[in-house]
Amino acid sequence: MSAADDGTRTFRLVLEYDGAGFEGWQIQAGARLARTVQGVLAEAVESVTGQTPRVRGAGRTDAGVHAQGQVASVHVETGLAPERLQAALNARLPDDVAVRALTEATPGWDALRAARGKHYRYLIWNGAQRSPLRAGTSWWVREALDLEAIEWAAWGFEGRHDFAAFQAAGSSVKTTTRTVRRCAVFGDPRGEIRLDVEGEGFLRHMVRNLAGTLVEIGRGRWPAARAAEILASRDRGQAGPTAPAHGLCLIRVDDDGGGVPAGTRGGGEGAPVDSGGPVG
Repeated sequence: MSAADDGTRTFRLVLEYDGAGFEGWQIQAGARLARTVQGVLAEAVESVTGQTPRVRGAGRTDAGVHAQGQVASVHVETGLAPERLQAALNARLPDDVAVRALTEATPGWDALRAARGKHYRYLIWNGAQRSPLRAGTSWWVREALDLEAIEWAAWGFEGRHDFAAFQAAGSSVKTTTRTVRRCAVFGDPRGEIRLDVEGEGFLRHMVRNLAGTLVEIGRGRWPAARAAEILASRDRGQAGPTAPAHGLCLIRVDDDGGGVPAGTRGGGEGAPVDSGGPVG
């Protein structure tokens, strides 16, 4: 057990949640109370420990976006072992969010600062008929999509580029240049199509705007070469629509594992979901 001078301990949590019932990750200021993942996690930690915790996420997911491997850091005073803290939190968290792994981190470790990369997945159901079992996690696109054109266009997004054309309007960032390590498409026409995007960091709605643009190409409304033209334009108005939030899932966050050497961690569930290399 390690702790800061004031007795506060730091924990690294890997979270899974269904985003449908949340207005995003981050606690929101204002008169109207919004249900957020950060908010319900903080409430659960306080219920278990009796302390008001500091909770920080490796990034903010928007309203309706899911996560399989969101990472958070929690700073709180408690004498509980990691495995007992994990079990206690899961007993108090609502059904649509769970702590998949919990380990003690070095004092002061911060999930946002430690993040070096993220893996997002966007799911599309391209069946001619709707799929009730996929309705909450996939965008239903009825028209048959040209998968080869989508694959070709997606490949052009890999590398370091200015992604201003794929940033949500009204965003305020120092730079819109980002590195996408992988932008790959898998699946079958008239079946399930998966877009996997990995990178060091992402702009607001960037993956959903990429998905919306690729679907326009798959529909045949634009040629595959149009993707490079949109990227070069730096104009959001040139890109496709923002794909629905419920098709997007944060699969993994890459970091240093909490700054604790492998073999000394506890409270996890088998292999970590965020193993790998370099988040934003």
